[in-house]
Amino acid sequence: MLQPFRHSLKDQTPLYIFVAVLFLMGVVFGALMVNALTLEQQQDISRYLGNFFVSVNEGGGEFEGHSFWEVAGLHLKWLGLIWLLGLSVIGLPGILILDFLKGVLIGFAVGCLVGQFTWKGLLFALVSIAPHNMIVIPALLITSVAAVGFSLGIIRNRVLMNTTRNVARPFLSYTGLTLAMAGVLLAVSSFETWVTPVMMGWVTPLIT
Repeated sequence: MLQPFRHSLKDQTPLYIFVAVLFLMGVVFGALMVNALTLEQQQDISRYLGNFFVSVNEGGGEFEGHSFWEVAGLHLKWLGLIWLLGLSVIGLPGILILDFLKGVLIGFAVGCLVGQFTWKGLLFALVSIAPHNMIVIPALLITSVAAVGFSLGIIRNRVLMNTTRNVARPFLSYTGLTLAMAGVLLAVSSFETWVTPVMMGWVTPLIT
């Protein structure tokens, strides 16, 4: 039973590498964007972060932030959009754009924290951004690879003039994988909702 999975993983290794590199490029691009901000924009960000840290510090270990469904909804919308784009050939570039954009958002957030608060900002990023994204990012990248693979399969079927019956099994496999990743994201959302705010409350007094 493991043999087909191993062959599939080996066949998709180039896609995994490509998507991962695209995401890392987005992280680097997002971090570099911080240096391109004007002084006024940097001051606005500094004020926003300062107010945010004050609110976290005042809440202490009981700071809750967003609700579970707000956090889960954001992750599931991102996942659902990747799944939807994978169903059509024209959605293929959109999948890659989303992966790059996800990297940009994370790189920009970490870059702002480090740029404003140096090592203290990095420490805050390690407890507020890194923990849940260590699971969220692989889940999204796995789904992205499956979406790209499914979209390429549609292209191959059209070129070879295959019947739609050949798409049924890959579609079920693709959808099943997406649902499994949705379950993973729901579990991670629980951590992000109830554990991350507590960790943020521990670190924030060092910054404020």
